[in-house]
Amino acid sequence: MTIAAVGLLGGVTGWALGLRTQGGLIGGPAVLVPLTVMAALELLRRTAPQFALVVGTFAVVADQFTTGSLVTVLMFTDLVYAAVLYGTPAAARRIPITTGLISVAVALGFLAWLHKPEALLIGVITAVISFAPATTGALVRNHRDAAEAATLRAEQTALLAELDRTQAVVAERARMARELHDLVAGHLSAIAIHATAALSLDDPATTRTALGVIRTNSVDGLAEMRRLIGLLRDSGATAEPAAAPTLAALDALIAQARTNGAAGGLDFALHDRRPEGAALPAPIELAAYRIVQESLTNAVKHASPGTVTASLAHTGRALLVEVSSPYGNGGARPEPRAPGSGAGLVGMRERAVLLGGSFSSGPEPARDGTKIWRVRAELPLQESESQA
Repeated sequence: MTIAAVGLLGGVTGWALGLRTQGGLIGGPAVLVPLTVMAALELLRRTAPQFALVVGTFAVVADQFTTGSLVTVLMFTDLVYAAVLYGTPAAARRIPITTGLISVAVALGFLAWLHKPEALLIGVITAVISFAPATTGALVRNHRDAAEAATLRAEQTALLAELDRTQAVVAERARMARELHDLVAGHLSAIAIHATAALSLDDPATTRTALGVIRTNSVDGLAEMRRLIGLLRDSGATAEPAAAPTLAALDALIAQARTNGAAGGLDFALHDRRPEGAALPAPIELAAYRIVQESLTNAVKHASPGTVTASLAHTGRALLVEVSSPYGNGGARPEPRAPGSGAGLVGMRERAVLLGGSFSSGPEPARDGTKIWRVRAELPLQESESQA
């Protein structure tokens, strides 16, 4: 709007003062017609830039048959610039090439017609009012597009970073939940089972034994909680706890499970078939230990009287972990079972899958015709570590 108003006012003022650019065939107020058309087209420079350029081309050509107006020519250059800057991508590529070819053709045509070197100036003027603004528009558009692309990339990078941060937080929360569950679930289950036994059975010896188990598990559970909380405060839980348990501690774990499960008529055995000196990566050892720990906890809570067997085998490519417990044999347990949420099975599966392994659990028939609940995990090893 401002360009159109200023251009029209300037052109009319110049005409009133007698300013002209050439000696045209048509004099008088005829010069105002192209000027008015060009000013009106300036209103369309953003909304319909290509239409404005086409009509403006006819208007500037018509201006050459009058005494001419410099303002008309200047507004035409702005239309060329706007057509490249605001037009379609195809037009932005096509207009500079077209105006360049037109400038060369005009120069050569007038040179062949007039046979004077000064005729080349006509081509230069044509390039100044068409090719130069088109090239400028192309440069400005390229810079604008590059800036918009850079802004979009920055926004996408920020979005991806936020998604990565969110996924990292979710993964860390899941890891912390697994670790916390594995640390305290066994102790709390033993406390619940023996507290129920102490309340249900009117036997001083049984009550005293149950209270001893309760105290031991509560103290151990609190110690594990303090250790985990201390590690989280010190390191932000950016890695597995430095004091992570290893498979060498399975004997102590079996002994603790034997104490916790004695009231339910359970015995526990460990069959370690790994070759001597076979080294395991720390994540594999931690996952195997936690799977055995959670399996023994579930056995204390749910297994029928009998023997719970934990087995380890090293195949060279993977570590096999199996825990089998009596299931549904001989009726109900002598004491009530502790409630379970199913989070233990989920945690064991997640540990195996995170290491690229497999996990399965469920009831199976045993060789003697009874039923067992078998937990089986296969944790693959790196080839170099398998050969070590």
